Amino acid sequence: MADVILRNISKRFGAIEAVRELSLAVNDGDFLVLLGPSGAGKTTTLRLITGLEQPDSGSVMINGRDVTLDPPGSRDIAFVFQQYSLYPHLTVYDNLAFPLRSPARRVPEPVIRKRVEQTAELLHIASKLNNRATRLSGGEMQRVAIGRALVRDPSIYLMDEPLSSLDAKLRAELRLELKRIQLELGATVLYVTHDQVEAMTMATRIGVIRDGRLLQIGTPREIYENPTDSYVASRLGTPQINLLPARVLSEIALPAGTETVGVRTEHLQLAARNGGPLVGRVHRVEHLGEQNHVHLDYKGQMLVTLADPREALQAGQEIELHLMHPLYFDGAGQRIPAATH
Repeated sequence: MADVILRNISKRFGAIEAVRELSLAVNDGDFLVLLGPSGAGKTTTLRLITGLEQPDSGSVMINGRDVTLDPPGSRDIAFVFQQYSLYPHLTVYDNLAFPLRSPARRVPEPVIRKRVEQTAELLHIASKLNNRATRLSGGEMQRVAIGRALVRDPSIYLMDEPLSSLDAKLRAELRLELKRIQLELGATVLYVTHDQVEAMTMATRIGVIRDGRLLQIGTPREIYENPTDSYVASRLGTPQINLLPARVLSEIALPAGTETVGVRTEHLQLAARNGGPLVGRVHRVEHLGEQNHVHLDYKGQMLVTLADPREALQAGQEIELHLMHPLYFDGAGQRIPAATH
């Protein structure tokens, strides 16, 4: 495995600046997830690392070597795409073996067989090696697509939303499998997704990207608990963080310069009315088995929080709200430390 370093990378397509002065280090053995919406520049960043696109400025370093101008084939990178991209007329075995049979590699057949069988065992598809790709389920096809990357043992694995086309059950299953495999192999992975659950459950570090800019990078806990701005705060957390204008919280003291208060579910405690300054009204209760999503109206602002299903909350009921260590943001959305309070 190897380190990958991007230094001030920029890429423009006509009037669109897809990546802007992006610097990023993927450390050896890292599982780094780039998290952002469609159009944020995630896939373009991967294509710049592979050499499928050339940067307008900046450099790409792999294992200490500047590969910015090198062709894709010389970079020792494996790319897993969103779609399966299998050869339908070939068996699972031959799909897995295909990268090793490239004229550029010329790996002996006994070595190919060993690697294919080891990879199939790792992915729990050893019993499918003689099946044609067309006879596989969606989850099995995506395992084979991931296996074609694993069999090569490259410097780094790049993965472009490989689970997004699967149903929820398979996504959950393969999230666990991918993380298990990465840990067993000690692999270096750069994974891009718009799905916060994938980022939180698999990443050793998360980089939040928007409009081609890397806004913050850190462990999942760091990003969740200490976001640098309100946009980063909104990318993680279910239900999504509530962002309230400071003017509706005039009854409580806020740090100087606060324009927006970020309230996650753990920052909000509900209680029966007892003379407290913050009183909201239950708008709707969603019953979700082990927890309830409670939608509240507070001075015309809607909030969503979690509650124990045993709490007898009903639409129209007035309820007291207690804020505990919320997040504070200025007019530009930048974080204000609570210590200034």
